[in-house]
Amino acid sequence: MLLLAQQRYGTTGTQNVQQWRTLLREAHGLPDPEKIKRVNAFFNRRIAFREDAEIWGAADYWATPLETLGRGAGDCEDFTIAKYVTLKLLDVPIERMRLIYVRAKIGGPHSSISQAHMVLGYYATPGEEPLVLDNLITDIRSASHRSDLQPVFSFNSDGLWVGQAAGSTANPTARLSRWRDVITRMQAEGLE
Repeated sequence: MLLLAQQRYGTTGTQNVQQWRTLLREAHGLPDPEKIKRVNAFFNRRIAFREDAEIWGAADYWATPLETLGRGAGDCEDFTIAKYVTLKLLDVPIERMRLIYVRAKIGGPHSSISQAHMVLGYYATPGEEPLVLDNLITDIRSASHRSDLQPVFSFNSDGLWVGQAAGSTANPTARLSRWRDVITRMQAEGLE
């Protein structure tokens, strides 16, 4: 992966991937709550928020962790995917994590203006209220303390959930073409 980073992104991309690999080594044996804190902080500090049109010249592009680290920038989906994959590599069970597509109220929970956004939810136990890992509000908060977010659907490598439903409804790779595409590209890069 370092060679790919060097070939595609040069020195800065390679340094980001080296720091990411250091994070993976240092966080590997830690308890899940500490892994989550470190991974959230790593990406929120190291990656700059940029729109897909600016980074990729496309309206909506889901980047792999290598692409996000290589460019040093990403949008909400890119932050969420990178955090999910990193925690998965740190042996956090995928059934405890969901990529959550939400409507985010801009300007706070009472605003009438909302936009599409994606965050990572971590469920310490099934059915428990998730912790929200976000790139906009960088401290980790429980979902009940994020009244600015309205879940639309969530997914992981195992399933797809609509709204706040408890049961999975389908194979997400069949329903989410961008998710399927990013998984294929991660596999080509040696991830997933």
